[in-house]
Order: sequence, then C-alpha cells, then structure tokens
Amino acid sequence: MNLTVTSNIEKVKASDWNSFVNNHPKGNIFQTYDEYRLLQGIHNVDVFFIAVFNHDNILCGILLGRTIRELSGPLGYFSSRTVIYGGPLIDHKLEDNSLILDLMLKRLDKKVKKKCIFVQFRNFFDWGDYRKIFEKNGYQLFERLNYIVDTSSQTIVKKRISSSKLRQVKKGLSAGAQIITPENIEQVKDLYQLLYNLYKYKVKKPLVVWSFFENFYKQSKEGNLGIIKLIKFENKIIGGIVAPIFQDKVIYELYVCGLDQQYKNAYPSVLATWAAIDYAVKNNIKTFDFMGVGVPDKEYGVRNFKSKFGGELVNYGRFGKINNKFHYYITEIGFNILALFRKI
Repeated sequence: MNLTVTSNIEKVKASDWNSFVNNHPKGNIFQTYDEYRLLQGIHNVDVFFIAVFNHDNILCGILLGRTIRELSGPLGYFSSRTVIYGGPLIDHKLEDNSLILDLMLKRLDKKVKKKCIFVQFRNFFDWGDYRKIFEKNGYQLFERLNYIVDTSSQTIVKKRISSSKLRQVKKGLSAGAQIITPENIEQVKDLYQLLYNLYKYKVKKPLVVWSFFENFYKQSKEGNLGIIKLIKFENKIIGGIVAPIFQDKVIYELYVCGLDQQYKNAYPSVLATWAAIDYAVKNNIKTFDFMGVGVPDKEYGVRNFKSKFGGELVNYGRFGKINNKFHYYITEIGFNILALFRKI
C-alpha cells in the first residue's frame, strides 16, 4: 500500500478533515479541525496532528493530539504529557488498517518522544485486534471505566436515572436554582474559578489554563464545539458544565463542578450534569459520555455519583507509554510532595 504521512497542516483541507471525521463510525469532536482551532494559541499547549493519504491523495487517517506543560521554561519538560482523545481515526474500508496505525504511531513517537515524559491515548472505543500494534510500538493498555447514557428519548432517560437523582433535580429547581447559558464572559470566569479551586484542593490535578475556556465560550456562542451550562442561585454561579458536542451522536462531560457543600439544597453538581443530559434529549443527541469514572476495583467516589444517571458501564481503557522512566518517577515524587503541601 502506497501511503503518505504528513504533519503539515497546509497539506490538509479543513473541509476534507472534518468530512473524514464526521463520516467515520468512531468519529468524535476531539479529532476535528474545529478542535484543532480551539487548541491553537493555548498557553503551554502544543497542538499537533498527523494525517495519512493513500496513493490517490485521499485522506485515510487522522490523529489530533496535544502536548501539555504545567510549567514554563526548562522545568516544563517535567510536567509534560501528550494526550490523544478518541483517536487516531483510520479508514476502516481499507484492507491493511494496521499498517496505517503503525505509521501514525511511529510518526507520533518522532514528534513527541523528546518533548514529553509520557503519552496517553484516552480511548472512546474498543481497539480489538489493533491492540497488538499499540503494544508493538511500546504501549500498554490500562483499564479505565466509563458510563455512557442513552439520551435518545426522555422516556429512556427517566426510566434509567435513579429516582433519587430525579428528586434532587426537582428539589434544586424548586429551591430557586436555575440552569442558564452564560450571559457574559464574567460568568464563565466564575465557573473557571470554581473549577480551579476544585482541581487545586480536591482533585489535585492540573487544570487547563483560562484561555481554553475563553476560546470554547467564544466558539460555543457561534454554535461550534458544544455548550456551557451554568447553575445560578441567589445571583451567584455555583456550578456548571463544559460539554463538547459531536453532531447528533454524543455530548461529553469535559468539565463539571458544583458547590454542593455550600448549597446543599440546590444540588448544583446534579443540576450541572442534568443540564447536559436534558440538552441532549431536547436536541436529539443520542448519548451522553461521562468521559471516565476511574479504575476497576479501586474506590472512586465520583463513580457512585455518576452511576445514578443510568449509564451503561464500559471499559475501553487507555494506552500509555512512558518515554523516560527516570524523569517520570522523579515527576511522580514531585507531584506527590506538592499534594502533601496542599493538604497542610
């Protein structure tokens, strides 16, 4: 098979790129040209793509990813990782798809091996026999659970969601909480501050910088990428969700939070999650994707919360590869020490 691999954005038409992803059976918002535009110019985020063309110069493979650093300068490498959501996407009609995947993984290795400590594929589907190609290129499959909610009809949603969650939705709204679309950028900043505090003090993981949310908000106002829904109570923003959307197929829970302890009767986290599910039902979007609920056989409080919304439990896992084990373990130790200081 005569194939051409490129990372030159000028070699790919945006219309061809989006058409390929939109018509792919495993297509998702995170592999689109629109996502590429979103990530452009985000501080400490290097967005990249890999495309494969056949001998007729027809697109037959796309991989879009990002290399993220939490620190600038020389120390940036020690906080660097490369993440690929829902990709790569390969033309399944071709005979030797394994060759295309192998070429893309090898090109990826050349692009990021010296730029990040580890690479991670967050899978949205089961790779099946292709797992061998990942393993041949040094990747290991790690188990990760997720819930997918069927939002194809209101009847299905209300049948599968727990009665306790439906009661909490009703109680929150009756108490005066509102589900709103952001009225201005300041309200989105309020949501970002809630997320920032959540990630710093509770999740203890880095949160993407403000400019990502600013770009997402601007594009969502234009009808692109997805939606932001906020929970407003007593004239304050007490929760919300950032939810990318892919066609009529899926809406994703990318970021969500709520001040549940401070506003117990308003149930902001429940309402934020419900806001996206309800939007999906009303706009004929088939599924709602929680984007991860932890590792099997390991206690994870959020999993119990998300399980009440009636989703199907799946385990597509994540492929991971450490580029430099010595630096990786130094970084792990550093982040663990930092986490201890945050508890003090």
